[in-house]
Amino acid sequence: MTRYVDAAALVALARQAEANEAAACGCTRTPLDGWQSQPLSLDESKLVEIATLMREDDPEPTFAEYRPDNVQYWAPDAPIAPQYFPYNRCGVWQCSECGRLYLRYTEGGGYFVDRRIRALKAELVVDVGI
Repeated sequence: MTRYVDAAALVALARQAEANEAAACGCTRTPLDGWQSQPLSLDESKLVEIATLMREDDPEPTFAEYRPDNVQYWAPDAPIAPQYFPYNRCGVWQCSECGRLYLRYTEGGGYFVDRRIRALKAELVVDVGI
């Protein structure tokens, strides 16, 4: 089972990955600074789940979003708030080629399923409670 990480551990993982990132990799063909539908150009076989933001003791995480100053969900500078949607439903995935970290979750609607992905950046992680 993938280990749960809180905001502090997530920042530590992100900083470590950012310090060790390789410059060029196929995982960076499409900018993933903000949430995106997972691009077909991303070789999913290179991604390895290393942690989760889904708490085992929370069977129904909130759908409340953390959007200070009404920042848009898709914005590249939107904060990453692990206790809020969609982060509370994310896995933390690492590219096995370059070491970059990504957050991924599956958005489900009435007639669709959309795998979404966003690059993890330490400076955007905020530890705010619900």
